[in-house]
Amino acid sequence: MTPVFICLLLLSLSALPGHAVDDEVMKEVSSDVSLTISRVNSHATTRLIHGDLLPNTNKNADPCTATGCKWPKTGNFVHVPVTISSQYTREEQNIIIRALLTFHQSTCIRFMWRRRERNYIYFYSGSGCFSYLGRQNRGQPISLSQRGCLYLDTVQHEVLHALGFHHEQVRSDRDEHVSILTQNIQPGTESNFEKVQTNNLETPYDFDSVMHYSNYAFSRNGQPTIIAKDDPNRLFGQATRMSQNDIDRVNKLYNCCE
Repeated sequence: MTPVFICLLLLSLSALPGHAVDDEVMKEVSSDVSLTISRVNSHATTRLIHGDLLPNTNKNADPCTATGCKWPKTGNFVHVPVTISSQYTREEQNIIIRALLTFHQSTCIRFMWRRRERNYIYFYSGSGCFSYLGRQNRGQPISLSQRGCLYLDTVQHEVLHALGFHHEQVRSDRDEHVSILTQNIQPGTESNFEKVQTNNLETPYDFDSVMHYSNYAFSRNGQPTIIAKDDPNRLFGQATRMSQNDIDRVNKLYNCCE
């Protein structure tokens, strides 16, 4: 199954007769991906770390992409098998498919329907919006609850986690760019702000990343929990889709230009 055919197959799903995707529905974004995720995940029944990551005792940070949690590349493309739960309506499935196609447009990632592959991603409507970090052994879930997670930016955010990317504000050099105001963080959520030894791929800190929390993420009192050091009044964490830096990082990590 060639990448071109896979892409056409995905497109055909979003344009099935009688199931046309409404452009306005597809343009919907959460406007604050971290707020959307934290709101939905406040009811999650699954233990999470960093707000929306499933804990894994073997691989817990970006450096795992150097030791086994990258998706393999064959030729010019990185093929990632997927399945989508029948829990979703056709329109909901199309939202996920359209979000996956944005990776086809700008990176060498190619999502394909799973046949017999051992390692694959399956999308289902769980109790929140969450994913593992990087490729896991055997099938791995991405939960996108029908009640609040089905937005372009939210799907991209969770898929980027599965490809091996952490939140922007926990990257190893974050202290050069932001201050974490611990006095304003909700008790019990402090671990969401713990710095991680990330592979930053020689890309700049990105306030426009779809992986960046907002100024008020997990605030206990309506005051900022994160402020930019160069401009304390800067607003961020409101990306509606992947930034150019997000795209560049995928392409660098997976050697898409080689």
